[in-house]
Amino acid sequence: MAILTILVVSLLAGLSMFTVRGASDDQLEVYSWWTGPGEEEGLAAMAKSFEAANPGVRFVNAAVSGGAGSNAKAILASRLLANDPPDSYQRHAGLELLDDVRSGKVQDLTGLYHQQGWTKVFPKGLVENLTIDGRIYAVPVNIHRANLMWYSPGTLKDLGLPGPPKTWAEFLQQAETIKAKGRIPLAVGPEWTQKHLLETVLLGELGADKYERLFSGGISWLSPDVTAALATFAKVLAVSDVKSAAGDWQPQLDKVFSGSAVYAVMGDWSSSYLEQSKKLRWETDYNVTASPGTDGVYDFLSDSFTLPTGSRRPDLARKWLVECGSADGQNLFNPLKGSIPARTDADPGLYQGYLDWALQQWRDPKTRIVGSLTHGVVANNAYNAEIDSALGLFVQHGDQGKFARTVEQQYRETQ
Repeated sequence: MAILTILVVSLLAGLSMFTVRGASDDQLEVYSWWTGPGEEEGLAAMAKSFEAANPGVRFVNAAVSGGAGSNAKAILASRLLANDPPDSYQRHAGLELLDDVRSGKVQDLTGLYHQQGWTKVFPKGLVENLTIDGRIYAVPVNIHRANLMWYSPGTLKDLGLPGPPKTWAEFLQQAETIKAKGRIPLAVGPEWTQKHLLETVLLGELGADKYERLFSGGISWLSPDVTAALATFAKVLAVSDVKSAAGDWQPQLDKVFSGSAVYAVMGDWSSSYLEQSKKLRWETDYNVTASPGTDGVYDFLSDSFTLPTGSRRPDLARKWLVECGSADGQNLFNPLKGSIPARTDADPGLYQGYLDWALQQWRDPKTRIVGSLTHGVVANNAYNAEIDSALGLFVQHGDQGKFARTVEQQYRETQ
């Protein structure tokens, strides 16, 4: 099966190269994994705007579906290895791009940032997380928030709970009441959602400063504070349904809104799913709060675009990046995607319900911005992969000490 997958990926990459080599010079090939509801329409809206601003240029949508972006990343890797990049490609903002930077696959965009004034309209915390070795290599189109806990107001009322927990200690207290009434305190999904949960527990227990220092090597995974945070994570997992975890994040949320579970930790793409697919109403049928211990902190992830080395039309790619970073481009895309703009000067009238609340939080100068572990901001690809492996064993066997020692060692070996 693995060999077949490699062959299929290689074949698709080859077909892609054949298509581009035969292309005319008046087109721009943009590569992404945006093929789902909302994001596909948002990309189409931006493409239409780009073509209108550049008469005679055709936007080629080279999006690849499936695998939550993994299929697209596999084919992209083949193209980059063959020195046949698209004119621009999608990455998560942050250290997910580090390998491409160090291998010379992407161009420095710091000058474009100054030219467009983006350092003045993107929050400082975002710009800091976009910066690699003093330079910026990608333009963010949107912002999602990872540190959120979703729940049904009706379920809390039925259980006599006054509201969602403000700390993980309070959650564990509520869990006893919830279990006594025959419900699951916390629904989880596949391993990446468990990592997402780990991230939010670490952030809630350590606070923003120590969380950032943990992933920059400033404090050890073996320190007392991190040891205590991991112990809390183990207790949280113990009152979850991890032994019968859902197959993906949507059925994870479905358990909450069917009433079998009470809470779920998941990113804010959940709001689009709950409203569009499940037809639930914000603050009436569903609600959300910052995950325990993280009020006032925005744990972000962002989809961004690059200027690859060897792009056939770098002039058009730069114009596309200007579209991505512009207020008009971000306002075209984000209301359809179910995300908010990276810019702080967006028209708030375009964002309703949950997105209105999210935009207010993002634009508040008092909000502390940190980067997501699970979604590629604060850990490079090699280190993230090692954390994945170690976490799988931790969840299976519960050996907290081994997990901490492994990820501590792997940090040193993957930087």
